[in-house]
Amino acid sequence: MGRITSFADLIGKIKDKASQSKAAFVSSNTKGKTLSFHLSVLRATTHDPSTPPGNRHLAVLLSAGTGSRATAASAVEAIMDRLHTTGDACVALKSLIIVHHIVKHGRFILQDQLSVFPASGGRNYLKLSGFRDEKSPLMWELSSWVRWYALYLEHLLSTSRIMGFFISSTSNTVHKDEYEEMVSSLTNSDLLREIDALVGLLEEACKIPDLPFSGGKSLADKITHLVGEDYVSSINELYTRFNEFKERSNTLSFGDTVELVCALKRLEGCKERLSEMCHGNWKRGWIDGFWGLVLEVKAIVGNLVDDNYGQVGKSIVEFGKREKRYESARFTDRLIMGYGDAVRFSSGRFPNVDRFNLPGFF
Repeated sequence: MGRITSFADLIGKIKDKASQSKAAFVSSNTKGKTLSFHLSVLRATTHDPSTPPGNRHLAVLLSAGTGSRATAASAVEAIMDRLHTTGDACVALKSLIIVHHIVKHGRFILQDQLSVFPASGGRNYLKLSGFRDEKSPLMWELSSWVRWYALYLEHLLSTSRIMGFFISSTSNTVHKDEYEEMVSSLTNSDLLREIDALVGLLEEACKIPDLPFSGGKSLADKITHLVGEDYVSSINELYTRFNEFKERSNTLSFGDTVELVCALKRLEGCKERLSEMCHGNWKRGWIDGFWGLVLEVKAIVGNLVDDNYGQVGKSIVEFGKREKRYESARFTDRLIMGYGDAVRFSSGRFPNVDRFNLPGFF
């Protein structure tokens, strides 16, 4: 635990101790799994800004994916209850980190419960656009992180719904050749829809706030690393789809060409910010190769527009690019994730296979 530096820190530690003691007492007198998960959530989401959720507590929550559907639902409910009832920025950020960990490391049954919670209504359970913690300058800074991170995770879930699998999930494995064959079977419309969703996710990642000035760096670093892993997974998906379009370039319609050029230009606008986020042990050579492919495909389809449609084609491309920016700005208003919007993998396009992981990414 971090040092007590203010009266607010002291109050937070007292709240943590009281909540955990109460949950431990109740849990010791019952046999229910729900209270056990509730205690793990409390221990993982303390008011301390200097520590992200501990691996031991995360492991307990992820273990819910090895049990029944009811067990997984209990764990997700405990996490969401904590997120919905707190007014503390540290607690909210740590709750969102747990959600991100479920997306990345959780088993299917746990991810599925996350995607369908709540079971009824149209409430967007991660939408925290009005979150404000005014207890201190640090909490005020971290509040901006809460608002952005919740919206980013909503984009991640929305993109996963479109793709038919959870982006960056470590449980997704399929042989590279089989995966490329599946991608090659998609229509241009399906490929463009998936590319649009992936580019939109990266655009949201670029909106990550600056590091907090008053503290909380460990929380920000943890979130940045998780988002960076999503970045690598996203360009992994984009790489295969851009290669596919490279093979299909001579058969693209004008509409498909315009949509692809717009997506490539939007993606290029993310490059600098994404590069700032990802440093250290990231596979720079592979990432640089991806951006080289973006330039190559852009040149190919750009020449198609010039050769076949001239200045009129260029004008339409620019108009389409502006429309995509406006559509992205309106994305928040459309993010209403109810039960009917859940990620439904059992009836997905590839029901018996998952993703492949390129070796040595990290």
